[in-house]
Amino acid sequence: MAKNSAKDFLKRKNIEISGKRYGIDALSAMAQGLFCSLLVGTIINTIGTQFGIGILTEPVATINGVGYTVGGLCIAMTGPAMAVAIAYALKAPNMVLFSLIPVGFAANGLGGAGGPLAVLFIAIIATEIGKVVAGETKIDILVTPIVTVGVGVALSAVLAPPIGALAMKVGNLIMWATELQPFMMGILVAVIVGMALTLPISSAAICAAFGLTGLAGGAAVAGCCAQMVGFAVMSFKENKWGGLISQGIGTSMLQMGNIVKNPRIWIAPTLTAAITGPIATCVFKLQMNGAPVSSGMGTCGLVGQIGVYSGWVADIEAGVKTAITGMDWLGLIMISFILPAVICPIINMGCRKLGWVKDGDLTL
Repeated sequence: MAKNSAKDFLKRKNIEISGKRYGIDALSAMAQGLFCSLLVGTIINTIGTQFGIGILTEPVATINGVGYTVGGLCIAMTGPAMAVAIAYALKAPNMVLFSLIPVGFAANGLGGAGGPLAVLFIAIIATEIGKVVAGETKIDILVTPIVTVGVGVALSAVLAPPIGALAMKVGNLIMWATELQPFMMGILVAVIVGMALTLPISSAAICAAFGLTGLAGGAAVAGCCAQMVGFAVMSFKENKWGGLISQGIGTSMLQMGNIVKNPRIWIAPTLTAAITGPIATCVFKLQMNGAPVSSGMGTCGLVGQIGVYSGWVADIEAGVKTAITGMDWLGLIMISFILPAVICPIINMGCRKLGWVKDGDLTL
């Protein structure tokens, strides 16, 4: 009886304890929050700097003696944006949703460079606890935000620093391994991140959570581009220009339904990632030193390419890089567009000859 009562209570509160709700819905929403804050801020700053647009390079607000540009304001709100996005994905009532703003700020700030992962865990817990108390008292307008903010900030103080530190250690280990073994890790990172991009989980959030930059970030970009451009080009016969654009600069996740029907259509883009990943790390030494979230975006809105470019600019400003060379541009173009567009359809032709892929299997 008590068990049924607990189930009824969770159902009434719309609390669904599942891998899909937390591992797919929340993670994907977190990536959208990242995009609308950190990523957009980085893009705005890059555009302002490169084109000398004063309104984008001059501070528009000064807070506690610190000047913020338009892009800087976006970046400063990264934590709140992620937390609110997660709460929205978890179907939080309004009072809980809005209370996640300070929780996200605290978790991201205290989590350091591994802040996104800290925000993910803490925002989920704070949201679900907030949902438990929401609407249960006559003074809900006080109880819900106090409980949600109190739990979230307390958890941030206790958990965010170790979670952030652990995330960065894992990310640093991946980047160190990629530097040490660029060929094997180039394959591994490109394949895993590329597949994550096509699956209904967020490759961008994964890269942001572990702070993947450098050669590992370059391999991640290669893997994502292999999936997006690969699927877009090899399915052109079925989906024409609309499919080329929607997959090529949108998302290869559109093919997920077809992959479930025939998993063999995934062979060509995944093998392409295994080829372009080590080419990126070993031949072109492609590094993604922009915002880590860009590593998992591929050609989606050309965010991966903008991230690589903004990393070049940042490296030049830091004195780490002297100039953007022709080889840099060649590597970026080849890895992002040309190689996936050539290699993936060729591999898919082999799959078709073997009878693994047939006409209509890639139709959106």
